[in-house]
Amino acid sequence: MKLNFLIIAGLFVLAGLLQFRMWSGEGSFSNARELEARIELKRAENHSMRQRNAVLKAEITDLRQGTAAVEEKARSELGLIRKDDETFYLLVED
Repeated sequence: MKLNFLIIAGLFVLAGLLQFRMWSGEGSFSNARELEARIELKRAENHSMRQRNAVLKAEITDLRQGTAAVEEKARSELGLIRKDDETFYLLVED
């Protein structure tokens, strides 16, 4: 009788320990949900990076194929002007 009680009590303790590990700690349900959320965040980051890379790849292709894109980039980013179409006026304050 006493041995049966000890075996049953031991099984309950073992089941409790297994349940504790299942609900908390590494490999638990909450840990798995956290990892899934991190994976989803990384997927979103990868998607935005893929879009950015596609834009950059299109820009590189455009820059390699024609001079119009190079000229536009020089005018917008470096402040360069066209030789024939534009006049540059420098206003000096006294």
